[in-house]
Amino acid sequence: MIDLSALLTDLEAEGAELDALVTALPPDEWRRPTPAPGWTVAHQIAHLAWTDEQALLAATHPDRFTAAVAAITDPGGFVDRGADEGARLAPDALLSRWRTLRTSLADALAWADGKLPWYGPPMNPASMATARIMETWAHAGDVADALGVVRVPTARLRHVAHLGVRTRDFAYLIRELPVPAREFRIELRAPGGELWTWGPVDAGQRVTGDALDFCRLVTQRVHRDDTALIAVGAEAADWLRIAQAFAGPPGVGRARS
Repeated sequence: MIDLSALLTDLEAEGAELDALVTALPPDEWRRPTPAPGWTVAHQIAHLAWTDEQALLAATHPDRFTAAVAAITDPGGFVDRGADEGARLAPDALLSRWRTLRTSLADALAWADGKLPWYGPPMNPASMATARIMETWAHAGDVADALGVVRVPTARLRHVAHLGVRTRDFAYLIRELPVPAREFRIELRAPGGELWTWGPVDAGQRVTGDALDFCRLVTQRVHRDDTALIAVGAEAADWLRIAQAFAGPPGVGRARS
């Protein structure tokens, strides 16, 4: 069984790592551009706060969340609008808001039960916690890149990699492409040197390489050609081109460096 408590501990650690990057930033540094076009450091934190707020609503008032999703009229812009609104807050107010929301969300997920509605497929509390780890890690990377900070990868990357594997079919469905009929074999070298694996050992379609490369790719923080990932088979190669671990419309990814 999945240990929800352990997931929430790792979620807290990811949030704390990013918090430490921004807590002492002068106000003008919050306006520093990040690799996400049009997004500053403030936008990154505001987006996490906004998404935590939406996840909290899904966990505590699923009917209200579902109604709010049904009322969305601009599927391509409501996420950016949420980030823009939050980024206009004073840095100390924005940071306080994010801290409160991520704590409240963790508390809610610890007691939540059943499937929670979301912008993609519904998720159980453990899957929601994993998704929040993934997104916190990905946006922390954008902030670190903007500030010139090199982060040390941890074993928490396994959650991001696992979600990247589990969302394989979603990447096809969101693009209205046929989903491969068979599972792939994924073999990733973890930060500690061990091998993380998913899928049948004898699968014809395979992806191998470094876990950090894979996690950056499935969160669309790196261009496929800027990774050392190896794909065996045409379907595996196609998947790495469209892989997307996050919900919502197809991402445009990052330009090749």
